[in-house]
Amino acid sequence: MSQLLSWLRRSTEELYPGSLALVMATGIISNAFFMTSHDWIAGALFAVNLVAWPVLVGLTLLRAVCYGGRLWRDLTDPRLVFSFFTFVAASDVFGVQLLLRGWPRVATALWLIALGAWLLLSYFSFSLLIFSNEERGAGVMHGGWLIAIVGTQSLVLLGTLLAPHFGAFAALTFVTVHALWGIGLTLYGMFVTLFAGRIFFQRVGPEEAMPLFWVVMGAAAISANAGSALIVSVPIVPFLTALRPFVEGTTLVLWAWGTWWIPLLVLVGVWKHLIHRVKLSYHPMYWSLVFPIGMYSVASYRLSLAAEFTPLVLLARSVAWLALGAWLLTLLGWARSSWHQWQAERPLAT
Repeated sequence: MSQLLSWLRRSTEELYPGSLALVMATGIISNAFFMTSHDWIAGALFAVNLVAWPVLVGLTLLRAVCYGGRLWRDLTDPRLVFSFFTFVAASDVFGVQLLLRGWPRVATALWLIALGAWLLLSYFSFSLLIFSNEERGAGVMHGGWLIAIVGTQSLVLLGTLLAPHFGAFAALTFVTVHALWGIGLTLYGMFVTLFAGRIFFQRVGPEEAMPLFWVVMGAAAISANAGSALIVSVPIVPFLTALRPFVEGTTLVLWAWGTWWIPLLVLVGVWKHLIHRVKLSYHPMYWSLVFPIGMYSVASYRLSLAAEFTPLVLLARSVAWLALGAWLLTLLGWARSSWHQWQAERPLAT
């Protein structure tokens, strides 16, 4: 028992701020298989999130109570603060899973909680960069910042599905999600410019080529997914209907841009692990690599519906299996890492 408590204490104290990317990755792959009628895989992954979301949120709250200093250091670190947006994205992705299974009230509660968290984190993170960031220049920027865009667009995805359930507030909700989509696009344009300047015009060592690089593709994919969701929705506001051509063109560009990044990101991985022989070891940020793969599958499938272009369905199904393979490998890495940490606690417990 003492060994278990020691392991739990250490795990809580050292909890990675972006740990909820596990829920994001699990949920989006579940949704990909749900859309392609592989119900048993979708259901199994949904069951994982039924445990993972409350456990990880609970551990985060426990960390705030017991190790508030550690959490505050992460929250005020410009390199880590945007990782907290995984709570927003995870809650929305989990909310979509719940809504697909007939639980709109719970999904609505999650969306409202995520929206509140997004507002707080948005103004806190940018205030941090303005007032407390001691590291000036593009060097402080990395792929993790784009998780803010993922969180923003996740609100669009769940909000668009929930809007018809809001009755008299449906029009307001549709206007809100269109506005959020625009904010996400603006943030993406700003952050991807900084990210490109960082990796193309400054030295990047193998150790700096983190799995979070994949978020640059994931942010484009979720923006395209959100755009497709807006296209197939019925916004009931004439002004929003008039925006449809802009949404359609931008969505296609975002999907194409996300597609362009995939081979380059694979090459970065080859350069890091095969050429420079950096050891591949588990870190929670690898869930932020799995999520973009799953999101690309869902974005391709939803774009096929919005554009009425069925060949994309085959691509979506193929990528979904790749995402599931990456999910299983990452889960195996987590199990091995947890076992080694458990073994490391044994001497401390005796």
